[in-house]
Amino acid sequence: MHGSSPAPLRSRKAQALKGLIRVPGDKSISHRSLMLGAIAVGETRAQGLLEGEDVVNTAKAMQALGAKVSRDKDGIWRIQGVGVSGLTSPKGDLDFGNSGTGVRLALGLMAATPLTARCIGDASLSKRPMGRVTVPLSQIGARFETEEGGRLPLTLHGARDAVPITYRLPVASAQVKSAVLLAGLNTPGRTTVIEPQATRNHTERMLKAFGAEIAVEQKDDGRHIHVMGQRELKAQAIDVPGDPSSAAFPLVAALITEGSDITIANVMLNETRTGLITTLIEMGGDIEIENRRLAGGEEVGDLHVRASRLKGISVPKARAPSMIDEYPALAVAASFADGITHMEGLDELRVKESDRLAAVEAGLQANGVTTRSGPDWLAVEGGSPNGGGTVPTHLDHRIAMAFLVMGLAARDAVSVDDSAMIATSFPNFIALMNGMGCRIEPVA
Repeated sequence: MHGSSPAPLRSRKAQALKGLIRVPGDKSISHRSLMLGAIAVGETRAQGLLEGEDVVNTAKAMQALGAKVSRDKDGIWRIQGVGVSGLTSPKGDLDFGNSGTGVRLALGLMAATPLTARCIGDASLSKRPMGRVTVPLSQIGARFETEEGGRLPLTLHGARDAVPITYRLPVASAQVKSAVLLAGLNTPGRTTVIEPQATRNHTERMLKAFGAEIAVEQKDDGRHIHVMGQRELKAQAIDVPGDPSSAAFPLVAALITEGSDITIANVMLNETRTGLITTLIEMGGDIEIENRRLAGGEEVGDLHVRASRLKGISVPKARAPSMIDEYPALAVAASFADGITHMEGLDELRVKESDRLAAVEAGLQANGVTTRSGPDWLAVEGGSPNGGGTVPTHLDHRIAMAFLVMGLAARDAVSVDDSAMIATSFPNFIALMNGMGCRIEPVA
């Protein structure tokens, strides 16, 4: 993706969408499978791994740190781990491309091991703040050299004598929580993270599956997550479920495109990730969850979605952490709903791949949608979007996909200025969507 030329796309009004589809494997689970596999004892096997650029970059980083990572012809990834204290200094830079999750979790993974690593990323990632993880990891004993504002490129010097800490999260962030817990794995004694507001719990669930000594307590001031360090992890076999953040796009497309009836198979339904589904059902979306089951410690199911008349609602602030990546898709759904949809608690969107809140609002306005916003909220006046606009994506894959969905039901075609970065999370997005009946095409 580095230095690739822009690939503008447009989408036009579609007929009814039909079909049974599978979205790519969950990105959060894919990153963590590779990282925990890299420090476990034995061979971890992962099938259904998301093979987008973000996850492939994490796989390359784990290999550079000493783990053996390979992919079979049948799509199963094998990771030969080196143990919790076995990571070694890489020979070259670790390039995390566009992935904030990849770099922040890897910094935690490396922080309590005496190695030196330089981390780099693309133009978008290089603008994103790393201080939120370098502050607690410095308390554990790691040292960091960063660009101005605590940004990439960044050189980490892992701790020779790591110390366990108790860290209270200043912002609701699963990435920061995970970075501290991963650092705690190679730290003597008990490391504790206190989160006042619950965030995605994939790291806790997966650590438990790999045999870590981890405990979660609910107290008056939030969740206390404790991990005991210097315990060996055992390799696992992992079946990665479909990513609910990727499912958001065909889900919204089917709701807003008249006559649509699709099923999205094998989607992860972890309760910390289903905020969008809950919200769309509240808006009147015809979404049935079928065939609920457990896979790899996570609940999964099939989403049966039919076109629906949506109505505007107020989305509670407390729901934001469970759908933080889904707001671009929700904002597009809201633009087709009757009435106003009000979303609060969106301050985290200001520091995503782009200022995602500003990018969403600008994209809506470019296509004739009336909006209002504040530092951490957005109100979208629904109806029947005109479309016809070109949306600046700011190198943000979710902005690109959300507005391509808008064009499927808007009066006029909707264009995005670039689509190259979609490959970071959803490599087969265009083929999958067009296979259901969408009309997404290059701009001549």
